Amino acid sequence: MAPIAATTLDRQHDMTLRSMTGFAQSDGSHGDVAWTWELRSVNGRGLDVRLRLPPGYEGLEPQVREAIGRRIGRGSVSATLSARRDQGATELRLNEAALAQVLKAADHIRHLTGCERPRPEGLLAIKGVLEVVEVTDDEALITARQQAILAGLDAALAGLVDARAGEGQRLAGVLDQQLAEIARQVTLVEGAPGRAVAAVKARIAEQVSRLVEASSALDPQRLAQEAVLAATRADVEEELKRLKAHLEAARELLADDGAVGRKLDFLAQEFNREANTLCSKAADPDTTRAGLALKTVIDQMREQVQNIE
Repeated sequence: MAPIAATTLDRQHDMTLRSMTGFAQSDGSHGDVAWTWELRSVNGRGLDVRLRLPPGYEGLEPQVREAIGRRIGRGSVSATLSARRDQGATELRLNEAALAQVLKAADHIRHLTGCERPRPEGLLAIKGVLEVVEVTDDEALITARQQAILAGLDAALAGLVDARAGEGQRLAGVLDQQLAEIARQVTLVEGAPGRAVAAVKARIAEQVSRLVEASSALDPQRLAQEAVLAATRADVEEELKRLKAHLEAARELLADDGAVGRKLDFLAQEFNREANTLCSKAADPDTTRAGLALKTVIDQMREQVQNIE
């Protein structure tokens, strides 16, 4: 059989994997309010969105979730909005009800003591007569600000998508190398001296000879059948064919422009299944070593695949 060719470097330029790991931030302002969006994402089974919105901005939640769902297909996403208003965006307001009570008390004191009526600056210094209140925004201003904040979210999402794509490119390179190593180990198994016809015949002849020496009562025909069964059990040709088919499928997925994380995860499990079977059938040291090396690199690949969208 012809050896499996390793992937070439130029194949990586077509890889469009997206990681589920990323971070992005965007800042903006509208009027006297400034805000910051912080987005973080890690791997997850599906799309899990966790929001932290400041008081007064809870009404944005449905639109925020919808915006994230349009851009992100899978992963655990944390979105945090911080909003702050300029200190100058407040005004002093006279609490007329409190002032009336103070004046009433002052008149009663003046009646009892004959003291002078309190001066205005003294009245204003009494706690509660003057209140510092935030400026009340009208509906049009609130709507415009919310639209600007959502536009800031879109900018942060674009950054998050880019970050996940960049990490995906790095993962694609790692996976490409791991697939090349799997292909190399498969080629080593195919060419293992212990799988040569002569070597297989010699092992079976040795096994039969030991059985005959152990018991002369064994039926020769039964011995021949057992020899055939032993040869069949030790044959890993089907496992090698399936491993090569999985390699081709994995390379196609690496070049696929879509969310392929679940498919790659399933494929990694199939790789592992074939490697386990190959190790259990291995009848010579070379095949055993290659099988163990296969299991090691497949385990490493499965870890990387967990981060792919």
